[in-house]
Amino acid sequence: MQLLVATILSAQCTDERVNMVTPVLFARYPTAVDLAEARLEDLEEVIRSTGFFRMKALAIREMSQDVVARFGGQVPRRMEDLVSLRGVGRKTANVVLGVAFGVPGLPVDTHVTRLSGLLRLTSAKDPVEIERDICAMVPAEEWTDLSLRLIMHGRRVCVARTPRCTQCVLGDICPSADLGPVRPGARTGGRHATARTARPRSPSGS
Repeated sequence: MQLLVATILSAQCTDERVNMVTPVLFARYPTAVDLAEARLEDLEEVIRSTGFFRMKALAIREMSQDVVARFGGQVPRRMEDLVSLRGVGRKTANVVLGVAFGVPGLPVDTHVTRLSGLLRLTSAKDPVEIERDICAMVPAEEWTDLSLRLIMHGRRVCVARTPRCTQCVLGDICPSADLGPVRPGARTGGRHATARTARPRSPSGS
């Protein structure tokens, strides 16, 4: 339940901020019943610093009411049940399934969307299609960890505005890597140059 709530809070918010807010939140509202019965104004005040606090407070309370009324106060373990909760989408459900219950899932957030495009893992833009395409490439037991790795890589190395391509362990195989000066006559395109003076790559990309 705490993971589910924290994931809802994480939208447009840093992990550091969520980790500052959740201890206070769960000390005041330790169970799904407590959250379901919370005064909306009080809930808003506790989570105000996470941004979009009115929308998040409403989503958390309505989700908790669903959990109590329909699932006996216990977070369900099936995708179809999780996404039926108010305020819970497929990304959030995959986080809960993979991290809390050990059920394979691939959460697709903005980092996963961006990196899967840069790495040419998929040409899809829709999160559900991205999830489908990537999951078809790797064993199910790797889905959750792969998503987490892509997210961390997007935060620490492949930063949206200033990608650190020269420091990237995927530089030799990434088709979007900017690894040095453009070769004379080379064509570039998109956000990153695709023809750079990198080490030669084998046909397999390895």
